[in-house]
Amino acid sequence: MEPHLMEHLGPYRLLSRLGGDGGAVHRAAGPDGRDVAIRLLPPDAAPDIDRMRGVLSPYAVDVLDGEPAPPRPYVVSRFVPGRPLAEVVAEQGRLAGGDLRRLAFGLAKALDAVHGAGLVHGDLGPDSILMVDGAPVVVDFGLTAGAGVAGDVRAWAAAVTFAATGAPLPGRAPDALPADLRPLVAAAAAPDPGARPTAAELVEAVSRLELPAARPGRPAGEAPAAPPVRSPAPAPAAPEGADPEPDREGPERPARAGRRGPGVARGWARLLAALVMLIAVAAAVIAPVAGLLLTLGAVTLLRAAGADGGPARRFPAALGRTLVTVPYAAAAAVAVPLGLVAVSALGGRVDSLTAAAFGAGAGAAVLWTAPGVDTPRRQLVRTFLPVARRPRRAAAAVAVLSGLTLVAGVAALSLTPSFSPLYGLQNSVEGTMDRLQTAVNRF
Repeated sequence: MEPHLMEHLGPYRLLSRLGGDGGAVHRAAGPDGRDVAIRLLPPDAAPDIDRMRGVLSPYAVDVLDGEPAPPRPYVVSRFVPGRPLAEVVAEQGRLAGGDLRRLAFGLAKALDAVHGAGLVHGDLGPDSILMVDGAPVVVDFGLTAGAGVAGDVRAWAAAVTFAATGAPLPGRAPDALPADLRPLVAAAAAPDPGARPTAAELVEAVSRLELPAARPGRPAGEAPAAPPVRSPAPAPAAPEGADPEPDREGPERPARAGRRGPGVARGWARLLAALVMLIAVAAAVIAPVAGLLLTLGAVTLLRAAGADGGPARRFPAALGRTLVTVPYAAAAAVAVPLGLVAVSALGGRVDSLTAAAFGAGAGAAVLWTAPGVDTPRRQLVRTFLPVARRPRRAAAAVAVLSGLTLVAGVAALSLTPSFSPLYGLQNSVEGTMDRLQTAVNRF
């Protein structure tokens, strides 16, 4: 029996044909009543369902289930009540301004998630991009090999060009594109695949663009056509220095079974990041020299990981930004011991090495959390997001890091600080602090 004539496919009840090659996409109801879309694949297809389920982005459709084996492989995804980009451009005109920026950002985010799961899209285009209230949702990824990740990046350039001009990508970025988007599209469409940016670099670059608000292709005073469905639109891409992955990043979507929704997952990722920072501060108290060097290295690497460009460009820039914060950290490292010495004048005696060690801890805290210093924290949160999205892994990570934080805190409060390997510095700090405390106590 032909697939489109079947009433059921596995546990799914077929409802209607949505289209696709040979009518290969069906709307269906899952055993739990969930509204899903099922794409039927050729008998020789072998979709990697596990990796497809690992693609987590509000701009990429949720893959829920599937059958990778012949004779009838298929992929089950969340039903997206949107319309193909090709239809939207044909009926409503080309995109520009904030609409174009949102499209470019969303497509880059979707490709970044697909590539991060070890897949390629292979066939990104106006028909595999569904528009939901102005936000793109990419479907049908991981079904063909295509030209690899570089091919997907060029397809991103072609899709953005089509949205802005209504025409395919020519040999160079068309003049109809906004001036500040044109170089990025040109780079993504470079003839040499090795010269094209990655999807992650596209995300960072598009998030910094300021596109004009004009909407060419629509007569003046004409209101935009109402979208076919209403659902929350994604927040605009974050400007430089802001979090590019806010809790509300795209159309509302149900969390997958066994996985946390974006807001909850981000909360757990922030908790894990905070525990790591507390451990780093405690390490600076236990071993001031080694702890501060470790913190400096960690924040620099995190800055480099979140920056644009290749390693030769990212690391020097990240190191420069870290060095800018060192004077603030040094001020805190000096102010805290001096404050403790001043307090000792009211009665009692403060251990000089302990006071200096707490100053080192304050300096480490400044490197992580000083006002305006948010890039390392945000990158650390992004690092923990894949773990935080899975409840069991998140709980295990919180348990382990909480235990380490407790041990580190107890050690910081009870152990004698070690200034290894600069023992001469330890003697010098201890002598200076003792003289200061003696002088204060004389008043």
